Amino acid sequence: ARNSYRLDKMMADPVNLSLSVILSTIQHMESQVKRLDKEIERMMKGIPQTLTSIKGIGPVYAAGLIAEIGDIHRFDDHHALAKYAGLVWTQYQSGEFEAENTSRMRTGNKYLRYYLVQASDAIRKHDTEYKTFYQKKYHEVPKHQHKRALVLTARKLVRLVHSLLRTKQLYIPKEERRE
Repeated sequence: ARNSYRLDKMMADPVNLSLSVILSTIQHMESQVKRLDKEIERMMKGIPQTLTSIKGIGPVYAAGLIAEIGDIHRFDDHHALAKYAGLVWTQYQSGEFEAENTSRMRTGNKYLRYYLVQASDAIRKHDTEYKTFYQKKYHEVPKHQHKRALVLTARKLVRLVHSLLRTKQLYIPKEERRE
């Protein structure tokens, strides 16, 4: 591997030194990430694990969501939580006219929005209800399909997160529920 790339003999030592420094930096950062993950898991043990009962949401996403939401009772309903996260769309109305396909508002807590969108991406890979919803939204438009479907799936996730945190119940996937 040392001789796998051609360099002038004068450049070989500086390049090898640079690569070894970069490699050791990456290894150090990976160990720091593992350390932080363990600390997050330790801190999450004292909090009810309602969000981690959803397949796809691990301790890191759950901790991020809980940290950014704070006290769930600040929000009267899931609409207020969605607005706080910036997962609402502008409305254009005049008389009988109501515009369609309006843009998402650019306000809200960008960190909460990040955790919701990333968590919805993970959930759609494990939960058939969210996977079906994502695919439906994906095929509705020709442009920006993935991003749009992911944000709309995150908006759906807001309802679930709000409900689970309020009721302190564990999530039961639709196919496992008894009606």
